[in-house]
Amino acid sequence: MNTRSKITALGMVILSFAFSGTVTAQQMKEKTVMVGGAPMYPSKNIIQNAVNSKDHKTLVAAVKAAGLVETLQGAGPFTVFAPTDAAFAKLPKGTVDNLVKPENKEMLTKILTYHVLPGRYSAKQIWAEVKAGNGKAMMKTVEGEDLTFWAKGKNLYVRDMKGNDARVTIADVNQSNGVIHVIDTVLMP
Repeated sequence: MNTRSKITALGMVILSFAFSGTVTAQQMKEKTVMVGGAPMYPSKNIIQNAVNSKDHKTLVAAVKAAGLVETLQGAGPFTVFAPTDAAFAKLPKGTVDNLVKPENKEMLTKILTYHVLPGRYSAKQIWAEVKAGNGKAMMKTVEGEDLTFWAKGKNLYVRDMKGNDARVTIADVNQSNGVIHVIDTVLMP
């Protein structure tokens, strides 16, 4: 492809974004992280970004069922450990379907808020806490119970109260009201 063709193609892409109204000029300048095939914009809040991730459809549905959308659109800041759809699929068959029923809203809310720390914690800050704690760090969730963080090699892990470990697979997905760290296992209080 010659230079003129490349410039024309680039112009068409930019115009398509401009006319679609989905990406602003400011967002095109932002440092994004790809999650679930979608760019996560630091200028958008946790919910605005999460709904675009193909890997977090179950989490988004659970947040809606628990009535936590407004909370996670709020000022925060929040640090969210976001399990993927594959993480939810590891749960015993029927667990998710059961949890999203209206009569189980309290339990669902407890589980989801167990994945959230009040405040904004980058992976670097959590690593520093682990190092300062001689290999582990405990941090209190919005739900009220602790998560334990530890590291192995270059990987950061989080352990729930039941002893289940989740690996952080994508760290530091910055949001306007916090940060998301993608994890490979659902945490249970």
